Amino acid sequence: MLWFQGNSMQVARSFGLFLRNLSASKTSLPVLTLFTKDPCPLCDDAKELLKPYKNRFVLQEVDITLPENSAWYERYQFDIPVFHLNGQFLMMHRVNISKLEKQLLKLEQQGAGC
Repeated sequence: MLWFQGNSMQVARSFGLFLRNLSASKTSLPVLTLFTKDPCPLCDDAKELLKPYKNRFVLQEVDITLPENSAWYERYQFDIPVFHLNGQFLMMHRVNISKLEKQLLKLEQQGAGC
């Protein structure tokens, strides 16, 4: 038998928080990184195309013109928009919905199997 001293409500709240954090860690969304600069009309178009999928990933934008992103600027200055999914190159120039859908589904299936 397990005995708790102190406020049982506090224990219940702590346990609930623990369960929510555990659940969130298992269902964390993949990160879709958009390498961009301002202005970038193609990037704006790409973000519009991605809106229907926004609940399936976290969109992270990296401005390649910032000094701390000079390596990305050297690599992608003529190719934006460029997308990485969970740190891996996915696509450039245009959003390839088919490719995105395939990779998201693959990640979702891997996550469900854990």
